[in-house]
Amino acid sequence: MPADLAVIGLGHLGLPLAQAAVAAGISTLGYRTGPEGGSLTPAELRRMLAGGFRPATNPAELGRVRTAVICAPTPRGADGTLDLGQVESAARTLATRLRPHTTVILESPVHPGTTEAFLRPLLETGSGLRAGRDFHLAYSPSRVDPGNRDVTPAGTPKVIGGLTPACTESAAAFYGRLTDKVVRARGPREAETVQVLETNFRHVNIALVNEMAVLCHDLGVDLWDVIRCAETKPFGFQAFRPGPGVGGHGIAQDLGGPSGRPLRMVELARQVNNHMPQYVIQRAAALLNEHGKSARAARVLLLGVTYKADIADQQNSPAHEIAVRLMELGASVSYHDPHVPAWSVLGRPVPRADSLYEAAADADLTILLQQHRTYDLQGLSVKAQLLLDTRGATPTGAAHRL
Repeated sequence: MPADLAVIGLGHLGLPLAQAAVAAGISTLGYRTGPEGGSLTPAELRRMLAGGFRPATNPAELGRVRTAVICAPTPRGADGTLDLGQVESAARTLATRLRPHTTVILESPVHPGTTEAFLRPLLETGSGLRAGRDFHLAYSPSRVDPGNRDVTPAGTPKVIGGLTPACTESAAAFYGRLTDKVVRARGPREAETVQVLETNFRHVNIALVNEMAVLCHDLGVDLWDVIRCAETKPFGFQAFRPGPGVGGHGIAQDLGGPSGRPLRMVELARQVNNHMPQYVIQRAAALLNEHGKSARAARVLLLGVTYKADIADQQNSPAHEIAVRLMELGASVSYHDPHVPAWSVLGRPVPRADSLYEAAADADLTILLQQHRTYDLQGLSVKAQLLLDTRGATPTGAAHRL
């Protein structure tokens, strides 16, 4: 049965797009490109299937859609560059089935120029068709904020940059069914660079506030009160908050090497953010020492091991490095996370606390790494022998804050 849309890649980008499309009444195929981190609850899957979603295992089905959106993951490779392997695989699979007048859109995070210089030749060679003449080609940066219930696809503007004006309009017609506002970029390179700017904006501003956290601790200044006051400024300021590190799928891009001029501030931000897990360990060891305990053989409970609150995704979560460093110091590490039933570090399972309050009372140190909604932070601060809050989520004076 033909479908209006094929979402190629059902990870953290593709699944939300497929859900939004089904909710908008668009019959949708979902095609996996490989191991992907996205997941649905049984209830979400039932709703999608009832709304017209159909998982596809036969690549031939990709040739019977009006629009195909590639949402394959692009993780950072060993050399630090984005790995386009799954994008290439998706493009080759689609190309041999591509029909005239189809609209192909790339949403995967990529360097500027990828849509034209990398994706276009793959599609044209595999299909024998010409982009901009026989089929439409465009790029649209994905704007997904997992766990944020206040942000909806309809209320999130979509940026689109097509190979030609007709390509842009074709992509705009599709996204106009999902969102209240479509923003047209001058072309694919501009749209790709929007994604780079938005991702780097997050990393640079988190790095700034992380450095402020270290500085304010040294000065004896309450950074959280500083942020509370600063965010009342109605112009020229946006509040970011420090944490134990930067996780998630959005990778800071400095565009160095053959891709373009390096962005020195982005590289510095990466260095600052990558140091935060070690800073958490320093603070933890100092707190234990102040209370007459050593990190060696200390019982340390980690609360929240996902990269973001109220989701199960552990992609690049700083909790992993923090656990490793604690183990290297000789600490006995356990964890609690309502979204993670089992967790392994260095190939070994980490004990999971069944009774949260009992575990906090028993631990020499409890470290809050992620403030899931289910955590009663007031209660935890009372039960825990020693509590280090890396998120500034506990009531003032109830814990030691980062």
